[in-house]
Amino acid sequence: MAARASHHRRALLAGLLVAGGAAGAAGLATGSDHQDTPDVELNPRMDMTDVYVFPSPTPGRVVLVMNSRAFLTPAQAADPVQGSFDPDLLYQFKVDNDNDYAEDRVVQVTFSGTGAAQQVALRGPVAPPVAGAMMNQVADVPPEVTGGLATPLGSPADIQLFAGPRDDPFFIDLEAAFCILPDRKPVGGELSAPCDLPGVPPFRPAGNAVNYVDGFNVLSIVVELPSAVLENGAPGKLNVWGTISR
Repeated sequence: MAARASHHRRALLAGLLVAGGAAGAAGLATGSDHQDTPDVELNPRMDMTDVYVFPSPTPGRVVLVMNSRAFLTPAQAADPVQGSFDPDLLYQFKVDNDNDYAEDRVVQVTFSGTGAAQQVALRGPVAPPVAGAMMNQVADVPPEVTGGLATPLGSPADIQLFAGPRDDPFFIDLEAAFCILPDRKPVGGELSAPCDLPGVPPFRPAGNAVNYVDGFNVLSIVVELPSAVLENGAPGKLNVWGTISR
């Protein structure tokens, strides 16, 4: 569950959401825009940037990762208020284990308090109290794991949890992306300039892409657990996605 916080800096904005679909021990990701609602613009902690699913180094275990709060600078990550989660939000990993594209199990993560004293609680995996995108509820079960931020919690033999700022692992050349998707180009700032990259579509030469999220942090929730608790009685395909809701 090791990860590193970023201590570099770059100045810029916006990215992409990657929602994970895991086939047993492997993952296939598809992308869509994020930071695209008024609520998310007003509260960056609601902005889910990426969901990752991959096998643990320990056989029979799987790792779920949900990142939010894009473009968190090192100074903000070190600040107890900026580097903590919203206690009014419900963060969920949703798992479909029978390939009907409806969640059968959920792993719910909630937070209490603010700043350096903030506590995290993980419930599940459990059947969803409310299936679907609307009116999600916290399950009426005791938490499986609780504790403070930015430290590994739980048991290596059962469920482990980490929540806190980490270096953003995503790679995107935003200048090139906005040349390819001009409808997403910002109206001001460095990335609003006219596109002058070569090629059709406009890509940089091989090896010259610029990672515009390098040096920024995100708020990460990392869960490692036995894959059997997510499966439908036998190993198979798992469809996994994440939600952040009030």
